[in-house]
Amino acid sequence: MSQLGLGTVKLGRQKGVKYPQSFTIPSDDEARALLSHANELGLNLLDTAPAYGTSEARLGKLLFGTRNHWLLCSKAGEEFDPTTGASSYHFSPKHIRMSVERSLTRLNTDRVDILLIHSNGDDREIIEEYGALETLDQLKREGKIIATGMSTKTVEGGLLAAQQADCVMVTWNLAYDEELPVIDYCHTHGKGVFIKKALNSGHVATPTPNTTNSPSLDLPDTDPVQKSFEMIFAHPGVSSVIIGTINQGHLVENVKKVNAVMS
Repeated sequence: MSQLGLGTVKLGRQKGVKYPQSFTIPSDDEARALLSHANELGLNLLDTAPAYGTSEARLGKLLFGTRNHWLLCSKAGEEFDPTTGASSYHFSPKHIRMSVERSLTRLNTDRVDILLIHSNGDDREIIEEYGALETLDQLKREGKIIATGMSTKTVEGGLLAAQQADCVMVTWNLAYDEELPVIDYCHTHGKGVFIKKALNSGHVATPTPNTTNSPSLDLPDTDPVQKSFEMIFAHPGVSSVIIGTINQGHLVENVKKVNAVMS
């Protein structure tokens, strides 16, 4: 698995996102070129979800003939309304199974390498009352999922998910480190960890006056993106960092900075 994964929200969704700058969803040719360049740079992990609009369906077409070059991570639980931009959440066994089957069809594949529950923040309820991770385990036994996990929003939920699943996805960036106990637990117990919002949804690259209690952002010569990667990859429990970009230049720079950190 590559240390950087490419997030694909911007391939399929414009409404209801919180990026610092507006963007245009790329054409098929532009998206295909981005994916090809990412693979040439050594990336092999793609992160998508039903909540990312048309992302899954587009990847299913764009990856034709190259599916086995990639590890595909998708999710279940959050649904996106393209008309309003609003999300709704459904964690019943019936819905999760439907969502996974739909993802297989959209992605034009016979298995999803990593399937995460897309939490709304009620992590414990999703795990204990809905039995969402148990549903993923059943789908894993059927060969439709290779690894199970959860994209969590609480420390308690992250720890519960790590106890029951193969991996978790948690938030960690220069402004937020509350979920570090989850990463520590996963490292100790051999579970995978994916980092989301490592660059604070793009805001770390355009920092405002420091309101994050992070002294590193006050240093005049500090590159906050480089600093982010240095911090995250210093932790031995991190498997991969998901970076969502449709700008090839930004992708190249991110790869260079990660390589510099890891060298």
